[in-house]
Amino acid sequence: MYIVCSDLEGVLVPEIWINVAKKTGIKELELTTRDIPDYDVLMKKRLSILHKHGLKIDDIKEGCRQAVCALIGGETAEMPGFYRDNEYDLAGFAVGIVDSSKVIDGSEIRAGNKLIGIASSGLHSNGYSLVRKICFDVLKLKIDDHVPELGKNLGEELIIPTKIYSDTIYRIYRDLPVLGLAHITGGGIGDNILRIIPESCNVVIRKGSWDIPPVFPFLQQAGKISEKEMLRTFNNGLGMIAVLPEEVAHEVLERLSAMDEKGYIIGEIVERKDSDSRIEWI
Repeated sequence: MYIVCSDLEGVLVPEIWINVAKKTGIKELELTTRDIPDYDVLMKKRLSILHKHGLKIDDIKEGCRQAVCALIGGETAEMPGFYRDNEYDLAGFAVGIVDSSKVIDGSEIRAGNKLIGIASSGLHSNGYSLVRKICFDVLKLKIDDHVPELGKNLGEELIIPTKIYSDTIYRIYRDLPVLGLAHITGGGIGDNILRIIPESCNVVIRKGSWDIPPVFPFLQQAGKISEKEMLRTFNNGLGMIAVLPEEVAHEVLERLSAMDEKGYIIGEIVERKDSDSRIEWI
């Protein structure tokens, strides 16, 4: 039996991000990257994306190419007086299908399983309200200002598209058991990993077990953000986390490396005890 699933995402793009896009040449890809990774966590086959969008679609087409799905149509609505000048929104509707016997739902996760984090490309799609406040209100930066801590202009960092993990996940899942997948979005690592962990289990995550891109310590220091808030708001360098049996963990790391992806063993699943917090950072 097959299950058909759908997802709707929207991206309101104010003038400040349009200016960034004009200088760096990319933005619309982000619509695709918001829809697609949520499908990957269930290992759905993405069939199509339907977009409603008033500008060029080249970047959306590129996102669909990376996700191996079709862009089947779209519509442009004229809404005079609704948006401010130089402001528009993007909306995308994705449809996927999965064999019910192959759904990755976390039900087989057990104590002893390992957590493998796959590196993010940067900020991805979360925390931009805070980023905007820190960079433009607190630091008074402009989008074309060079930031030494980042090694690039601010706009170049902020516009890096969210990574699409579809092909990477498929190549692993095709041959090896993947027990759970968490797409690290709003809520950070902790909130998203706990969504897939059975009530009988807890999670142990080892700080310092993966590389954190410079943008995150830059924001934390500039905005005087607590570690707790950083972990709740940003992906902090991990865009996807897979739960796998311990015996295949190192093989998965080797496969990720062969695909030019950075992977890290960041923790493990442990048995839950009544007095324990569901997630322990060590």
